[in-house]
Amino acid sequence: MKLRKKVAVSVGDLNGIGIELALKNHTTISKYVEPLYVIDDYMLYQACDILGMDLPKNFKTVCLDGAEGFEITPSKISAKAGAYSFASFKKAVELTKNAETDALCTLPIHKKAWEMANIPYKGHTDALRSFFNKEAIMMLGCDELFVALYTEHVPLSYVPKAINKGKLIEFMLNFKKEVNPERVGVLALNPHAGDGGVLGDEEIIISKAIEEANKEENIFNGPLVPDVAFIPSMRKKYRYYIAMYHDQGLAPLKALYFDESINVSLNLPILRTSVDHGTAMDIAYKNADINPKSYINAIKYIRDYNNPFKFKRVQRKREFVNLTPISYKDLREILEDGIDGKDISISDDDIELAMHKGKSNKMAGYLATDDNMNYWFINRTFAQQHYELDI
Repeated sequence: MKLRKKVAVSVGDLNGIGIELALKNHTTISKYVEPLYVIDDYMLYQACDILGMDLPKNFKTVCLDGAEGFEITPSKISAKAGAYSFASFKKAVELTKNAETDALCTLPIHKKAWEMANIPYKGHTDALRSFFNKEAIMMLGCDELFVALYTEHVPLSYVPKAINKGKLIEFMLNFKKEVNPERVGVLALNPHAGDGGVLGDEEIIISKAIEEANKEENIFNGPLVPDVAFIPSMRKKYRYYIAMYHDQGLAPLKALYFDESINVSLNLPILRTSVDHGTAMDIAYKNADINPKSYINAIKYIRDYNNPFKFKRVQRKREFVNLTPISYKDLREILEDGIDGKDISISDDDIELAMHKGKSNKMAGYLATDDNMNYWFINRTFAQQHYELDI
């Protein structure tokens, strides 16, 4: 039984704040996952020397074959830093794709540095689309609010031409499959949602796409008037939004939850999360008070992924094909020895309780299996509240 997932961490642009975040928060994130940092010793110890700090205990790394080391120059945008950050990212993807790690978390890169290094991608998500030949979806946010971007890093003048019924339907259905939301607010493109065509007619396309995407289940609502979509009364209705373009979704998100937000890549065969901020070149290696919330939340998202107890606000009630009563004693044995060679999804609190009451034959809850024969533990309270089971 793996109590902690193994996560590949790509170190980002080493002239920015990424490696400082990794070093200073290693102890904290190691409580949640087992991090594996994609950086070689020469670059790592160079960063430690500049920061005037010792390498944290159990800071495990994997070497980068063929990656060219360079002299770190804090706050400088350079081709060498761009090339190294891409090599770190590519290796982290490889580790996750080959199941050597369970997921990857990316620290910030600088897009101009990638361009200077002749890397043909505008960022991580763009590269992941190419690596996996899949239409990756960029979703950003935190527990309170998530926004998926229909278009991302394109000039604003390109956006109206990108509003295509077929592509919107595909985007919405892929988003539904990945997140399984109860409802999603889909933003209009134009002011006042076009005012019946007076201010633009792209909303006709968006409306038809929503209608088609809702054929099996009525989840998507809109087109919502953008200037009121994020007011408090609307956020009580919606936790998930789809924005037509970058700033339309991210300006309100960052105004509300800048420190807490993360970036998640959906619709891929691997799980990737990232901080939702840049390289902060202006404060790199200056021992500034860097807020680690985004990084820690990106790691926690990986820890909690596919766990119904941590993610019950995200996922609707899961259907199980089998529910078997289980004692604390049996649960502890499963945690120590595994079951059928598989992991079991269980909350941290329930693990601690099982270890504490591991000799008791008192009923702890239910061992459940889903239709893919994955194992889950449902404690007594959760079973009563969400599945109406009489314990």
